[in-house]
Amino acid sequence: MAKLLLGKEVTDALNEKLMERTAALKEQGIIPTLAIIRCGANPSDLSYEKGATKRAELVGVAVKKYELPEDVTKEALMATIDEINGDDSVHGVLMFRPLPKHLKADQDEICNRLDPKKDVDCMTDLSNAGVFEGRKDLGYAPCTPEACMEILDYYGIDCKGKSAVVIGRSLVVGKPAAMMLDRENATVTLCNSRTRDLPALCREADVLVVAMGRRGAIGADCLREGQVVVDVGIHVNEEGKLCGDVRFDEAEPIVEAVTPVPGGVGTVTTSVLVGHVVDAASVQ
Repeated sequence: MAKLLLGKEVTDALNEKLMERTAALKEQGIIPTLAIIRCGANPSDLSYEKGATKRAELVGVAVKKYELPEDVTKEALMATIDEINGDDSVHGVLMFRPLPKHLKADQDEICNRLDPKKDVDCMTDLSNAGVFEGRKDLGYAPCTPEACMEILDYYGIDCKGKSAVVIGRSLVVGKPAAMMLDRENATVTLCNSRTRDLPALCREADVLVVAMGRRGAIGADCLREGQVVVDVGIHVNEEGKLCGDVRFDEAEPIVEAVTPVPGGVGTVTTSVLVGHVVDAASVQ
């Protein structure tokens, strides 16, 4: 039976440290503050916003919300970003993506309008460059892959010299996760849904990070004893229950350790986001 890599334990440890840091900043007259920009009222955005707000307030980070209509113009959204860029009391920004359809063609331009120093969720090109160059001075890494690494670190899983396979090549999770594992001296293979003989490659992995975005895509044929499996996927099944990219009921009896869904990576992501805000407040 696999060891469960529970996100709550990681989050509790992170939150304790963040409370200490925010308290120290407040003694200096600095209140770490997160700005949240939301266009429209997408239910998933609202859910994440609620969780992020709750986590921020728990550790002493203030939240400013900028709620814009779904049909907001490019100019109005850019003006909001400019306002936040010029507000010294705001240290970090979360802007929900994807943006509304009418702004899709301009999304890169809009994201890059943000001051990289306040880009706590890796929206700008400069922040992405920092991930690939291993330079923290260029911005902050995406929160989800960093949450994966926080889990591995908390549970004492040393990636040095190990074979790591990442399934999924998005700039939000897969590619940055591969770069982070590489920096921990793992030997990394980056795969996608079209990779030939994917199950065989997966079975070779000591650490398997699954970010395919496909419910239940990874099952027993991709797994072996001794593996650590990090499941980034989150979906709703036919019964209305949350589940991941990995078929948990098949993985748990086989692998050495696995993150559950829910209760795994997603639990840690908001603490990482809030941690980035505190980091930004500490250097401004």
